[in-house]
Amino acid sequence: MKFGIVVFPGTWSEKDTHYAVNGVLGQDAEYIWHGDGQLDQYDAIVLPGGFSYGDFLRCGAIARFSPVMEAVREFANRGGPVLGICNGFQVLCESGLLPGVLMRNDHLEFRCIWTDLKVENASTMFTSAAADGQTLHIPMSHGEGNYQADEATIEQLEGNGQVVFRYADAAGNVTSEINPNGSINNIAGIVNDRGNVMGMMPHPEKASEKLIGGDDGNIIFNSMIENIVSSFA
Repeated sequence: MKFGIVVFPGTWSEKDTHYAVNGVLGQDAEYIWHGDGQLDQYDAIVLPGGFSYGDFLRCGAIARFSPVMEAVREFANRGGPVLGICNGFQVLCESGLLPGVLMRNDHLEFRCIWTDLKVENASTMFTSAAADGQTLHIPMSHGEGNYQADEATIEQLEGNGQVVFRYADAAGNVTSEINPNGSINNIAGIVNDRGNVMGMMPHPEKASEKLIGGDDGNIIFNSMIENIVSSFA
């Protein structure tokens, strides 16, 4: 299968993403420049982390107008899997492909640390290789990861099982003390109501080998691969 990795001016994690899906997991992968508008040749799209357009205005606010984002929207509307990581999550929210917004961390600091994520929904195409309640050790690196949405949206996300990951401790306990950025309900990742678009703030591509601290990020990419391959059968 083939992954398409979108690159905006200011993207900085595209090579790590390419290495994770191609170098570690052996899948075909190509970079997609933000001015491109044709995605039919790809089986999955990843919007990686970085500082698209220098994070001017708001993170992701300018990237949403790139020509590639209309193609990403069409790809998602056809049921294609789309994963937004960190800045990619911000772009998806700014584009309306996911609800809510990512705001400044409540402590106003840029945090680059390892986090533990509790898997709240292992039935998605991004988490099927995990188990409900499992914790994944994955690093984060952001200054605007504070996920917020209005009360009705949060109620819908929680009620529909669209909250995929929460910040937790290593034992899976979800507490306000472990929350690294102030996200409401410790939310670290969500999916759309159709289940084919996911955004998450921590970086699975930076957790692809035990040599660099852990390989739990592969669970997310392997889930995508397994679900896409099974859809071809």
